[in-house]
Amino acid sequence: MDQLKRQAAARALADVRDGMQLGLGTGSTAKHFVELLGERVRAGLKVIGVPTSEATRLDALRCGVPLTTLDEIDHLDITVDGADEIDPELNLIKGGGGALLREKIVAAASDRMIVIADDTKWVPTLGRFPLPVEVIPFGLGATRRAIEKAFAQCGVSGQMAVRKGTDGHVFVTDGGHWIADAQLEKIEDPARLATALSAIPGVVEHGLFIGLASSAVLAGGEGIRVIERRKPKGD
Repeated sequence: MDQLKRQAAARALADVRDGMQLGLGTGSTAKHFVELLGERVRAGLKVIGVPTSEATRLDALRCGVPLTTLDEIDHLDITVDGADEIDPELNLIKGGGGALLREKIVAAASDRMIVIADDTKWVPTLGRFPLPVEVIPFGLGATRRAIEKAFAQCGVSGQMAVRKGTDGHVFVTDGGHWIADAQLEKIEDPARLATALSAIPGVVEHGLFIGLASSAVLAGGEGIRVIERRKPKGD
């Protein structure tokens, strides 16, 4: 599986050109991309990256990838990031690693987002992977009730629990927030649910990435598949 992730990362790296400004994703697959990018940088490639987490920032520094911030540059050419689930419309669930807020900010600032994954992440309908919802700890009870109401209005339901870290304590994001993971099983209308969650005070961000991915690079036993997002009529 790790080899498949690296193959997907290598395919995405083929789209990187000299002088590009890159968003660097978070997670095990994105880590392969950062490592391979570092090899190209050491061979003379001139790029600069914006990391989506402290973990990725440290990986990039270790690999020799020059870094900047979205305060210092006005846009990114490409973001390369992984995903926990990808549907045929290239809607995503992300946030298994806890970096969904920064990942979404960086993706939205990019001309293109390339999603890299092994082909087990490709699903007909989102929802099997728990949906992360990043929340402010203050007023969590009220926020949870509002989230559950949004779920009911959007025709989904399931257990929701505050994420714990490996030490058994509440997991805290790089931004100082908590994450509630919702076991919804099947999200028939992810765009509607995304809109409903975004309207809730106390919800900082959610793991539904709608309309952000330009393409997906999937590595499997039969090789690499590249899926491009279908453009709406009139584009």
